[in-house]
Amino acid sequence: MQSLFQLTFDNGATARGVSLSEDSEISSALQQLGFTTARPTLVIVGGASGLAVDDMEQLRSLFQNVLCSFADSFDFAVIDGGTDAGVMRLIGQSRSATGRKFPLLGVVVQAKAILPNTPAPTDDAATLEAHHTHFMLVPGSKWGDESDWIAKVATVLSNGKPSLTLLINGGEIALRQDVPNSIEQARPVLIISGSGRSADRLADAINGKTSDPEVQNLINSGLLYTVDLTVEQNLLQAALQKVLLAAHSS
Repeated sequence: MQSLFQLTFDNGATARGVSLSEDSEISSALQQLGFTTARPTLVIVGGASGLAVDDMEQLRSLFQNVLCSFADSFDFAVIDGGTDAGVMRLIGQSRSATGRKFPLLGVVVQAKAILPNTPAPTDDAATLEAHHTHFMLVPGSKWGDESDWIAKVATVLSNGKPSLTLLINGGEIALRQDVPNSIEQARPVLIISGSGRSADRLADAINGKTSDPEVQNLINSGLLYTVDLTVEQNLLQAALQKVLLAAHSS
């Protein structure tokens, strides 16, 4: 059963939230949050607490100058894991810094989420990122349980409109859950090569730099694409558009 609520953060920002108990409730939960029509959807997965500070700063330009501009220009909703860490912190802060208006929906395991002015439910719980506009709190007992929900929420929200997963950096959850879950939903995954860890591992295997039998089944899906972080920013945005066009015209 869904439950709608309002969040107010220490920075004065507010967000609408909904908690739900089963995936059959996703469509009505999105309606409650104000997503009344299908829209293009960008899923961002990758590094969270494992993303180093230096890497965060290297990626900030990508988020501010490419991803926020892309989402706003093409009316995308952005979906991620919603906590105040890594790529989720970067997209939240970048949206705020650039004044962009695209909706930013965090999908978080309720048992691991620290809501404003509430105590931490577990020792490894995490605070929500305060620049997100919407949150969906989902069932689960550990980090990673949100991954399947993120993939399904993006499919329901996009409902046939263009949809893309972006992998930036990332650890085992990104490699073992986020990317496979996107593939299961037939969503293309654009991997930012040069962003580190799982993204680089996959990109090296795709580009033939390494032999990596563990990820070959992901590559065989035909849904993985790569673009190098070091290319000019206009080329990065062009790569996003090219992947979307190729995937949704096939």
